[in-house]
Amino acid sequence: MTKSGLKDTSVFTPIKVGNVTLSHRVAHLPTTRFRASEDGTPSNLQLQYYKDRSATPGTLLVTEATDTSFKLGHYPNVPGIYTDKHAAGWKEITDAVHANGSAVAVQLWALGRVAPPEVSKARNVPLIGPSAIYHDEETREKAVKIGHELRSLTEEEIHDIIYNQYTNAAKKALDAGFDFIEVHSANGYLLEQFLHPSSNKRNDRYGGSIENRARLLFEIIDHLLTFVPAEKLAVRLSPWNTFQGILAENEEISPVVIHSYIASELQKRANAGKKLAYVSLSYGSITTPDKYGFTYDNTFFLQIWKGIVLRGGQNSSTTDFSGLPAETDDGRTLVGFGRHFIANPDLVKRIEQGWELNKYDRSTFYVYSNEGYNTYPTYEDKSEVDIEAARAQLAEALISE
Repeated sequence: MTKSGLKDTSVFTPIKVGNVTLSHRVAHLPTTRFRASEDGTPSNLQLQYYKDRSATPGTLLVTEATDTSFKLGHYPNVPGIYTDKHAAGWKEITDAVHANGSAVAVQLWALGRVAPPEVSKARNVPLIGPSAIYHDEETREKAVKIGHELRSLTEEEIHDIIYNQYTNAAKKALDAGFDFIEVHSANGYLLEQFLHPSSNKRNDRYGGSIENRARLLFEIIDHLLTFVPAEKLAVRLSPWNTFQGILAENEEISPVVIHSYIASELQKRANAGKKLAYVSLSYGSITTPDKYGFTYDNTFFLQIWKGIVLRGGQNSSTTDFSGLPAETDDGRTLVGFGRHFIANPDLVKRIEQGWELNKYDRSTFYVYSNEGYNTYPTYEDKSEVDIEAARAQLAEALISE
């Protein structure tokens, strides 16, 4: 950790994102946690979590990945944004964030082929992807064993995803008071599955060429832009993703090619008056060239896309933030944190003042209790936490039936 803090650097200068002015460049990245209620309604635990992490005015929070629809894959106890009850629960959280003078984005999520087959079967929804290609052998074996196998989406189903499911979720997000809506097209989930030849073998208008593989993403973006102001819409991308079967060895094209196309299409829309609020880019830490001669960084994307970028993925393991000013000196970069924000509800102040960080405990990231969620102290409050009580505390829906 920097000894003097970054208070007097570009990290702590205001920046306008969409129509929202943030007071600094430190942002909360989406961090999947299993602390919603069983039906996906936001919980009392989540309310406390987001309230605490928005305490420094002018902070941007991006929520954990949130189910866009009942039909597109699900993990237990993750939140949704497709019912009125979900929206009402999220409204309590957005109100709390706004009361702190901060801003919040919801991340619209669809699992696709990586959804647990047993959960999809229990919910009586199909296990779907762009093509019937499993991301790993374990999932294939499980799906075959329980008789709930992966299949390709039909064009009719794709149309429903765009014009009904994403439309409904975005409208619910607006009702819930979110400042931004972030479309998740990264990390091996459904929309990214369409982008890559290793997961998309379709021979219709959603497969084959780069333009076709990116068609679903842009049909969603363009349709949402008919009722969501461009300054409230964002997208999440991970050009160098190797998670969940993406970038398999049989891919014959660099991710630079498809993501350069995506960047150019986003910039084209910006030039036509439809500039998205920001693009969230996941950064890898590999600096040696890949087999195509490209290094694993996103400079190529930023040379095309001229708007705001939320940069994440490089700050999880370091506690020396002295390099952050160089990243934010360009006037358009936000630096995102996931794990450190989990363990440090007052992370913004710690970076500002140069205070030591709490260490995160990965073993509690994906449990269902309050342990490792609202049990990390702030720097100025060292009160003892009753861990046994936290382990016994489960999520309670903010909205009852």
